[in-house]
Amino acid sequence: MRSHYRKIMVLLFTACLGMNGAAIGYASGQLNESNESHTMIQALDPASQPVPSVSKPEKELGARKHKLAVIIDDFGNNQKGTQEMLALPVKITVAVMPFLPSSKKDAEAAHAQGHDVIIHMPMEPKQGRASWLGPGAILSSLTDEEVRKRMEEAIDSIPYAIGVNNHMGSKITGDERIMSIVLDVCKERGLFFIDSKTNYRSVAGKLAATKGLPTVENDIFLDDVHTVDHVNQQLAAAAQHATQQEYCITIGHVGVYGTRTAEAIQRSIPALQKKVDFVGISDLVRERSSWRPDPLPLH
Repeated sequence: MRSHYRKIMVLLFTACLGMNGAAIGYASGQLNESNESHTMIQALDPASQPVPSVSKPEKELGARKHKLAVIIDDFGNNQKGTQEMLALPVKITVAVMPFLPSSKKDAEAAHAQGHDVIIHMPMEPKQGRASWLGPGAILSSLTDEEVRKRMEEAIDSIPYAIGVNNHMGSKITGDERIMSIVLDVCKERGLFFIDSKTNYRSVAGKLAATKGLPTVENDIFLDDVHTVDHVNQQLAAAAQHATQQEYCITIGHVGVYGTRTAEAIQRSIPALQKKVDFVGISDLVRERSSWRPDPLPLH
Protein backbone atom coordinates (compact mmCIF):
# COMPACT_ATOMS: atom_id res chain seq x y z
CA MET A 1 0.00 0.00 0.00
CA ARG A 2 2.82 2.39 0.93
CA SER A 3 4.57 1.68 -2.36
CA HIS A 4 1.34 2.32 -4.29
CA TYR A 5 0.86 5.63 -2.43
CA ARG A 6 4.40 6.73 -3.26
CA LYS A 7 3.91 5.93 -6.93
CA ILE A 8 0.77 8.08 -6.94
CA MET A 9 2.63 10.95 -5.25
CA VAL A 10 5.48 10.77 -7.77
CA LEU A 11 2.97 10.94 -10.61
CA LEU A 12 1.21 13.94 -9.05
CA PHE A 13 4.56 15.58 -8.35
CA THR A 14 5.69 15.16 -11.96
CA ALA A 15 2.31 16.21 -13.35
CA CYS A 16 2.68 19.59 -11.69
CA LEU A 17 5.60 20.35 -14.00
CA GLY A 18 3.41 21.25 -16.88
CA MET A 19 0.86 23.16 -14.80
CA ASN A 20 3.22 25.33 -12.81
CA GLY A 21 6.15 25.93 -15.13
CA ALA A 22 8.87 28.24 -13.82
CA ALA A 23 7.04 31.42 -12.93
CA ILE A 24 8.08 31.79 -9.31
CA GLY A 25 11.49 33.02 -8.10
CA TYR A 26 12.97 34.37 -4.89
CA ALA A 27 12.29 38.01 -4.18
CA SER A 28 15.95 38.55 -3.28
CA GLY A 29 19.09 36.72 -2.29
CA GLN A 30 18.35 37.30 1.37
CA LEU A 31 17.18 34.44 3.54
CA ASN A 32 13.45 34.69 4.07
CA GLU A 33 10.26 32.74 3.64
CA SER A 34 9.75 33.99 0.06
CA ASN A 35 12.79 31.92 -0.96
CA GLU A 36 10.67 28.86 -0.40
CA SER A 37 8.52 29.49 -3.47
CA HIS A 38 11.61 29.26 -5.67
CA THR A 39 12.48 25.91 -4.16
CA MET A 40 8.95 24.70 -4.94
CA ILE A 41 9.30 25.43 -8.63
CA GLN A 42 12.90 24.26 -8.97
CA ALA A 43 11.97 20.90 -7.48
CA LEU A 44 9.00 20.54 -9.77
CA ASP A 45 11.05 20.45 -12.91
CA PRO A 46 12.03 16.88 -14.66
CA ALA A 47 17.45 26.45 9.69
CA SER A 48 27.87 21.71 31.52
CA GLN A 49 29.55 20.04 28.16
CA PRO A 50 30.15 22.43 25.30
CA VAL A 51 27.65 21.94 22.47
CA PRO A 52 29.18 21.37 19.04
CA SER A 53 28.51 24.21 16.63
CA VAL A 54 29.82 25.51 13.35
CA SER A 55 31.65 28.54 14.65
CA LYS A 56 34.79 30.56 14.01
CA PRO A 57 38.08 29.22 15.36
CA GLU A 58 39.69 31.25 18.11
CA LYS A 59 42.86 31.82 16.11
CA GLU A 60 43.74 32.19 12.48
CA LEU A 61 45.55 29.06 11.31
CA GLY A 62 48.39 30.25 9.15
CA ALA A 63 47.58 31.18 5.56
CA ARG A 64 44.70 28.73 5.29
CA LYS A 65 42.07 29.75 2.79
CA HIS A 66 38.55 30.36 3.89
CA LYS A 67 35.95 27.72 3.13
CA LEU A 68 32.99 27.76 0.74
CA ALA A 69 30.44 24.95 0.91
CA VAL A 70 28.12 24.91 -2.09
CA ILE A 71 24.96 22.85 -1.63
CA ILE A 72 22.92 22.08 -4.73
CA ASP A 73 19.31 21.15 -3.98
CA ASP A 74 16.61 19.22 -5.85
CA PHE A 75 18.47 16.23 -7.27
CA GLY A 76 16.42 13.08 -7.74
CA ASN A 77 13.99 13.88 -10.55
CA ASN A 78 16.26 13.95 -13.63
CA GLN A 79 16.49 17.70 -13.37
CA LYS A 80 18.17 20.04 -15.83
CA GLY A 81 21.73 20.77 -14.79
CA THR A 82 22.23 17.46 -13.02
CA GLN A 83 25.13 16.25 -15.14
CA GLU A 84 26.73 19.69 -15.30
CA MET A 85 26.71 19.98 -11.51
CA LEU A 86 28.10 16.49 -10.98
CA ALA A 87 30.92 17.23 -13.43
CA LEU A 88 32.10 20.39 -11.67
CA PRO A 89 35.85 20.18 -10.90
CA VAL A 90 35.36 21.22 -7.27
CA LYS A 91 33.68 19.48 -4.37
CA ILE A 92 30.03 20.31 -3.81
CA THR A 93 27.24 18.89 -1.68
CA VAL A 94 24.45 17.17 -3.58
CA ALA A 95 21.04 17.35 -1.87
CA VAL A 96 18.84 14.51 -3.16
CA MET A 97 15.07 14.32 -2.70
CA PRO A 98 13.94 10.83 -1.67
CA PHE A 99 11.59 8.45 -3.49
CA LEU A 100 11.93 10.06 -6.94
CA PRO A 101 12.92 8.41 -10.25
CA SER A 102 16.64 9.28 -10.15
CA SER A 103 17.15 9.66 -6.38
CA LYS A 104 19.39 6.63 -5.88
CA LYS A 105 21.20 7.08 -9.20
CA ASP A 106 22.01 10.73 -8.48
CA ALA A 107 23.28 9.93 -4.98
CA GLU A 108 25.52 7.16 -6.28
CA ALA A 109 26.85 9.33 -9.11
CA ALA A 110 27.58 12.20 -6.72
CA HIS A 111 29.48 9.90 -4.35
CA ALA A 112 31.45 8.44 -7.25
CA GLN A 113 32.51 11.96 -8.25
CA GLY A 114 33.73 12.71 -4.71
CA HIS A 115 30.88 15.00 -3.71
CA ASP A 116 29.05 14.94 -0.39
CA VAL A 117 25.50 13.57 -0.42
CA ILE A 118 22.69 14.77 1.82
CA ILE A 119 18.95 14.11 1.89
CA HIS A 120 16.82 17.00 0.69
CA MET A 121 13.84 16.20 2.90
CA PRO A 122 10.45 17.49 1.73
CA MET A 123 8.76 19.41 4.54
CA GLU A 124 5.46 21.23 4.68
CA PRO A 125 5.59 24.99 3.98
CA LYS A 126 3.32 27.65 5.41
CA GLN A 127 1.84 28.13 1.96
CA GLY A 128 1.74 25.90 -1.11
CA ARG A 129 0.25 22.72 -2.47
CA ALA A 130 1.00 19.28 -1.08
CA SER A 131 1.77 18.09 -4.63
CA TRP A 132 4.75 20.46 -4.72
CA LEU A 133 6.45 18.48 -1.99
CA GLY A 134 6.77 15.09 -3.61
CA PRO A 135 6.37 11.73 -1.84
CA GLY A 136 7.30 11.02 1.76
CA ALA A 137 7.03 14.60 2.99
CA ILE A 138 7.05 15.60 6.65
CA LEU A 139 3.67 17.17 7.41
CA SER A 140 2.35 18.90 10.51
CA SER A 141 -0.60 16.48 10.58
CA LEU A 142 1.66 13.45 11.15
CA THR A 143 1.96 11.71 14.51
CA ASP A 144 5.32 11.40 16.23
CA GLU A 145 5.58 7.81 15.02
CA GLU A 146 4.77 8.78 11.43
CA VAL A 147 7.38 11.56 11.40
CA ARG A 148 10.02 9.15 12.67
CA LYS A 149 9.02 6.49 10.15
CA ARG A 150 9.20 8.87 7.19
CA MET A 151 12.59 10.16 8.28
CA GLU A 152 13.99 6.65 8.67
CA GLU A 153 12.61 5.52 5.31
CA ALA A 154 14.09 8.57 3.57
CA ILE A 155 17.50 7.96 5.13
CA ASP A 156 17.40 4.30 4.13
CA SER A 157 16.51 5.25 0.54
CA ILE A 158 19.48 7.56 -0.19
CA PRO A 159 22.90 5.89 -0.27
CA TYR A 160 25.97 7.70 1.09
CA ALA A 161 24.00 10.45 2.86
CA ILE A 162 25.90 12.23 5.63
CA GLY A 163 23.28 14.85 6.47
CA VAL A 164 19.80 16.24 5.85
CA ASN A 165 18.46 19.62 4.77
CA ASN A 166 14.91 20.83 4.26
CA HIS A 167 13.06 21.16 0.95
CA MET A 168 10.62 24.03 1.51
CA GLY A 169 9.60 23.46 5.16
CA SER A 170 8.88 26.92 6.55
CA LYS A 171 6.04 25.46 8.63
CA ILE A 172 7.90 22.37 9.85
CA THR A 173 11.20 24.07 10.74
CA GLY A 174 9.20 26.30 13.11
CA ASP A 175 7.50 23.32 14.79
CA GLU A 176 9.39 22.18 17.91
CA ARG A 177 7.56 18.86 18.22
CA ILE A 178 8.33 17.72 14.71
CA MET A 179 11.84 19.15 14.45
CA SER A 180 12.76 17.49 17.74
CA ILE A 181 11.89 14.10 16.20
CA VAL A 182 13.67 14.93 12.94
CA LEU A 183 16.84 15.84 14.81
CA ASP A 184 16.61 12.83 17.10
CA VAL A 185 16.56 10.54 14.05
CA CYS A 186 19.47 12.43 12.49
CA LYS A 187 21.53 12.01 15.66
CA GLU A 188 20.66 8.33 15.97
CA ARG A 189 21.75 7.74 12.39
CA GLY A 190 24.98 9.73 12.65
CA LEU A 191 23.73 12.58 10.48
CA PHE A 192 23.53 16.33 11.01
CA PHE A 193 20.86 18.81 9.86
CA ILE A 194 21.45 21.85 7.65
CA ASP A 195 18.75 24.49 7.99
CA SER A 196 18.03 25.91 4.54
CA LYS A 197 16.58 28.97 6.30
CA THR A 198 13.25 29.25 4.53
CA ASN A 199 11.88 30.48 7.86
CA TYR A 200 13.53 33.19 9.96
CA ARG A 201 11.74 31.74 12.98
CA SER A 202 13.19 28.29 12.52
CA VAL A 203 13.81 26.35 15.72
CA ALA A 204 16.24 23.90 14.07
CA GLY A 205 19.43 25.54 15.30
CA LYS A 206 18.22 25.97 18.86
CA LEU A 207 17.05 22.38 19.10
CA ALA A 208 20.19 21.02 17.45
CA ALA A 209 22.32 22.76 20.07
CA THR A 210 20.31 21.29 22.93
CA LYS A 211 20.74 17.82 21.44
CA GLY A 212 24.50 18.10 20.99
CA LEU A 213 24.29 18.37 17.20
CA PRO A 214 26.14 20.97 15.10
CA THR A 215 24.13 24.07 14.27
CA VAL A 216 24.46 24.45 10.53
CA GLU A 217 22.52 26.84 8.31
CA ASN A 218 22.46 28.39 4.87
CA ASP A 219 23.97 31.85 4.46
CA ILE A 220 23.18 32.80 0.85
CA PHE A 221 20.92 31.55 -1.94
CA LEU A 222 22.72 31.62 -5.27
CA ASP A 223 19.97 31.51 -7.87
CA ASP A 224 17.12 33.60 -6.51
CA VAL A 225 17.33 35.44 -9.85
CA HIS A 226 17.74 33.09 -12.79
CA THR A 227 20.66 34.58 -14.71
CA VAL A 228 24.31 33.62 -14.95
CA ASP A 229 25.33 37.18 -14.04
CA HIS A 230 23.26 37.14 -10.86
CA VAL A 231 24.62 33.77 -9.76
CA ASN A 232 28.13 35.12 -10.39
CA GLN A 233 27.32 38.08 -8.14
CA GLN A 234 25.97 35.79 -5.42
CA LEU A 235 29.07 33.62 -5.60
CA ALA A 236 31.24 36.72 -5.18
CA ALA A 237 29.10 37.70 -2.18
CA ALA A 238 29.55 34.21 -0.76
CA ALA A 239 33.32 34.44 -1.14
CA GLN A 240 33.28 37.83 0.58
CA HIS A 241 31.18 36.38 3.40
CA ALA A 242 33.69 33.55 3.74
CA THR A 243 36.63 35.95 4.01
CA GLN A 244 34.84 37.87 6.73
CA GLN A 245 33.34 34.95 8.66
CA GLU A 246 35.89 32.18 7.88
CA TYR A 247 33.37 30.16 5.90
CA CYS A 248 30.12 30.42 3.94
CA ILE A 249 27.35 27.93 3.22
CA THR A 250 25.39 28.66 0.07
CA ILE A 251 22.55 26.94 -1.80
CA GLY A 252 21.77 26.65 -5.49
CA HIS A 253 19.52 24.34 -7.47
CA VAL A 254 19.20 21.99 -10.37
CA GLY A 255 15.90 22.35 -12.19
CA VAL A 256 14.41 24.76 -14.71
CA TYR A 257 17.47 27.02 -14.61
CA GLY A 258 19.96 24.48 -13.31
CA THR A 259 22.25 24.70 -16.31
CA ARG A 260 22.61 28.45 -15.78
CA THR A 261 23.58 27.98 -12.14
CA ALA A 262 26.07 25.28 -13.11
CA GLU A 263 27.54 27.50 -15.84
CA ALA A 264 28.00 30.38 -13.40
CA ILE A 265 29.72 28.16 -10.84
CA GLN A 266 31.98 26.68 -13.51
CA ARG A 267 32.99 30.14 -14.78
CA SER A 268 33.62 31.48 -11.27
CA ILE A 269 35.82 28.66 -10.02
CA PRO A 270 39.25 30.04 -11.09
CA ALA A 271 38.66 33.44 -9.48
CA LEU A 272 37.03 32.03 -6.37
CA GLN A 273 39.83 29.54 -5.76
CA LYS A 274 42.18 32.46 -5.18
CA LYS A 275 40.08 33.35 -2.13
CA VAL A 276 38.39 30.19 -0.89
CA ASP A 277 38.60 26.43 -0.83
CA PHE A 278 35.54 24.57 -2.08
CA VAL A 279 34.59 21.96 0.51
CA GLY A 280 31.81 19.50 1.14
CA ILE A 281 29.46 20.33 3.98
CA SER A 282 30.80 17.40 6.02
CA ASP A 283 34.36 18.77 5.72
CA LEU A 284 33.21 22.12 7.03
CA VAL A 285 31.21 20.63 9.88
CA ARG A 286 34.08 18.36 10.92
CA GLU A 287 36.49 21.29 10.92
CA ARG A 288 34.24 23.72 12.75
CA SER A 289 32.69 21.42 15.32
CA SER A 290 33.32 18.29 17.34
CA TRP A 291 30.75 16.35 15.30
CA ARG A 292 31.76 12.96 14.03
CA PRO A 293 29.35 10.43 12.55
CA ASP A 294 28.58 7.85 15.24
CA PRO A 295 27.49 5.41 14.16
CA LEU A 296 28.67 5.78 10.59
CA PRO A 297 25.73 5.78 8.15
CA LEU A 298 25.12 2.34 6.66
CA HIS A 299 24.68 1.91 2.90
